[in-house]
This record gives sequence, structure tokens and C-alpha cells, in this order.
Amino acid sequence: MSTQTHRLTITEVTDCDACAVLRVSGELDQSCEAFFLSTLAASVDAGHRHLVLDVTALVFCDSRGLNCLLAVRWLLRRRDGKLLLAGAGRRLTELLVGTGSSELLPTRRTVAHALLDLPPAHRPVWPPTSAPEPTLPRESGPGDPAQQPPPVLPRQHPPQDDESE
Repeated sequence: MSTQTHRLTITEVTDCDACAVLRVSGELDQSCEAFFLSTLAASVDAGHRHLVLDVTALVFCDSRGLNCLLAVRWLLRRRDGKLLLAGAGRRLTELLVGTGSSELLPTRRTVAHALLDLPPAHRPVWPPTSAPEPTLPRESGPGDPAQQPPPVLPRQHPPQDDESE
């Protein structure tokens, strides 16, 4: 599931009964706050008490965006849940530290690290299993050109100047 406004996209990456991992990309500011809050509230209404936000692609977050994060944290705390941020960039980290919010909104390097803060029974499968499987190289036999060594080319010698005087 992916929802977006003109400057913010929220995509559910994976979930289980108690937790959802959402990728938040774009800009989180006044123009997107209603969209952000309603999208995350829908996830909480669906029964998720824990939210992990992958914010690696969040390029901008101002004080209104910070207030949105704090509001979601408040809502989840009332349900004995947590809001965890994964992959916060330099600007978001500076905003959290500068406002004293880093204690309220814990950040982890990756989604996998953030999920470790949750009880095992509340963690969705990570990494998600719905990703397409990588293609494997095809089998090749002895006559296959891919198995043959590259040809050895004769060494070219640079031309030499004949100066016989």
C-alpha cells in the first residue's frame, strides 16, 4: 500500500498484527501534516501499536513535521506502543537533538536495528519476503562460450623510430 500527496509519500513495507514498517519519503511540513497524520492514524486504527518509520528518503522535516511525529508518538504511547525512526539523516537528527526530542523519538541506523527494540512477538518479518527473488545465473556447460577463457591476443609492440645517421 502506498499513499502520497504532492510532496510526501508513505508506503507500507511490511506489517504484522502489532507493528507496521512504513517508508516515509519526501517533505514533511505544514502542507503535508494532515495527510501524514491521517495515514498513520489509519495504520494505528488497523491495530498497529508500534510503528517503525523508515525515514532514509525524508529530505525535509520542519517544526510542523516534528509536531506530527510527536503527535503519533503520543497516540502510540497511549496504546502501550512505540514510534521508532530508522535511517534518520543529518538534518532530521540535528532537528531532534536541537529541540531535545531525540529522547522522545529514538532513531536507529536501520529498520532491522529499530525492530530489535520491540518484543519478538511484535516484530514483522524483516526483510520482507514479498520482494521478488533475485535471478540466478544460468547453468553453463563446457561448450558454453561463457566457460571459455578469453582469447590471448599477440602483444603489439610500439613502432620504433629509425634514426640512422
